[in-house]
Amino acid sequence: MALISPKRINMTTEDGGLTEYDSTQAEMMLEQCLQLDENDEVIGGVSKKTCHRGQGIRHRAFSVLIFDSQDRLLVQQRSADKITFPSVWANSCCSHPLAIEGETEDSETGVIEAARRKLEQELGIPRSKTDTWDFNHIGRFEYRCRWDDEWVEHEIDHVLIVREDIEVKPNENEIQAIAWLDSEGIEDMISRNGRWSSQLIAPWFESLVENFCSPRDWDIDEIISSRRSDIVRCGELELRRVDDSAANVLAALSQHREIVEAVIQENLEKIKQERLRGAMSHLFTGGGKRLRAIMPRLVGDAVGNGHAGHYTLGACIEIIHNFTLVHDDIMDQDPIRRGLEAVHIAYDDATAINAGDAMLALGFEMLADSEDIEDKQLRQVVSAIGTMVRRVAQGQQEDFEFEHRESVSEDEYIAMIAGKTSAMFQTCAETGAILAGADAATVENMAAWGLNLGLCFQIMDDYIDMVSDTETLGKPSGSDIVQGKRTLIAIHAIESGADLPTFKRLFGTGQDSESELDDAVNELKENGSIQYALDRAMKHHAMKHHRIAHDCLDALEPSEAVTILRNMTDFQLVRIN
Repeated sequence: MALISPKRINMTTEDGGLTEYDSTQAEMMLEQCLQLDENDEVIGGVSKKTCHRGQGIRHRAFSVLIFDSQDRLLVQQRSADKITFPSVWANSCCSHPLAIEGETEDSETGVIEAARRKLEQELGIPRSKTDTWDFNHIGRFEYRCRWDDEWVEHEIDHVLIVREDIEVKPNENEIQAIAWLDSEGIEDMISRNGRWSSQLIAPWFESLVENFCSPRDWDIDEIISSRRSDIVRCGELELRRVDDSAANVLAALSQHREIVEAVIQENLEKIKQERLRGAMSHLFTGGGKRLRAIMPRLVGDAVGNGHAGHYTLGACIEIIHNFTLVHDDIMDQDPIRRGLEAVHIAYDDATAINAGDAMLALGFEMLADSEDIEDKQLRQVVSAIGTMVRRVAQGQQEDFEFEHRESVSEDEYIAMIAGKTSAMFQTCAETGAILAGADAATVENMAAWGLNLGLCFQIMDDYIDMVSDTETLGKPSGSDIVQGKRTLIAIHAIESGADLPTFKRLFGTGQDSESELDDAVNELKENGSIQYALDRAMKHHAMKHHRIAHDCLDALEPSEAVTILRNMTDFQLVRIN
């Protein structure tokens, strides 16, 4: 087949362009997909934007399933920056062959070549590796699925299976999280059980699993050998929006994230010492939703006057937040943070401490230098952030000392997280209202909202640490056990008096093996400690603070911005990481 010449498309706002989206993702919408007839024969090249907009155009796609030697499947959560199906969980890698040399040959050769290109671009797997892989083409299916009124998928999707033990380095512009799931994990995912209850799952992945690799018949060799020659016609699929509040929150964060990221990077560039700048920048390369960085702007919008100063404020708090994480990882000797080596591991303890100190100083310097923050507001903001840092330090010290105490009450635990975690949420909301010029009553009200939001966040975070996997968390799963953290789970386990030999042996030792940690978690499940913590979190602590948070928002005039804050409040009770 002859190479199809790409046709440029107009990207202007007047032409219904994509200037409101992430610039990298918008640029990729210029790429030429392969338009198909119903028999998977190429008609010509059409821009990705045209293929996916309006009624859509049938085009060729591929879905790669990477299984490791334990028969676990790699799944990914698409970046919140994606234009179509953002933050949706799907298979290992899915994309399109393009109208470029090598990908317009016969369909199987073309999709495999395209898969190699995207595996490197999305997952950081170099061509030197994928060129040696055995890609097994097991079939095709056609489906159509709408994301919203504007964007749609209509694909004939080629399914490729690979069996490899591989280390991946996700591109955060493409992927925000990954997980390796066995057959039970896939079944839970498709059924929306447990941690998947609030997640968006790609309809094409659900259809792929149903038609090609059911977890009920999880024999990978058999799946590979059961190649289908026909095109499975799946018709119109529907995205199950289990929790619209989560999608709304992620969309709101995506809207502001690129701007606040630019402010963060601009200020980190002030550090001229190369190694120090690298250490200070390290955790920012691990992605993240930037919830704290964006919250001041969301609050500013909700009280009626969001402006550029909120981005400086949010960037300041985010940099200071990362300072606390760097020092926290040193204190806890955690080796992983956001899927990366912790700063003290990637560099060394001395550099990590110095980087944290510099981040704290940089945060306040940013505020003082900003032309978007009025002098009369600056004193209030600096005072609030200084108080926040002090409270976080006090909470961190209490958390550390709890590890060496015989008993800790639930009330003491709640008081501790009110400082260590909630103080930062409280300050994001309080200072966001201050910069918006809100009156004292509104500032106090928003501070109360932030405090209660933070309490919900941390209570659920402790639960998530126990039930999620390391890949999803971006830090060691179950690390609270070996660190001796007095969470609601640990408090119940210790006070129950039950015989929990593995848990008691590992608790607070700082060391574990993966199998031992699994045994300890199973003991906690059987003892009812995990369920107790979840029940207490949902019915007593989190629900109480969740209700108070909504009461705070009742004082604001209803608006789309206030709805986003309500969704953010709801999101804390169902989120995973």
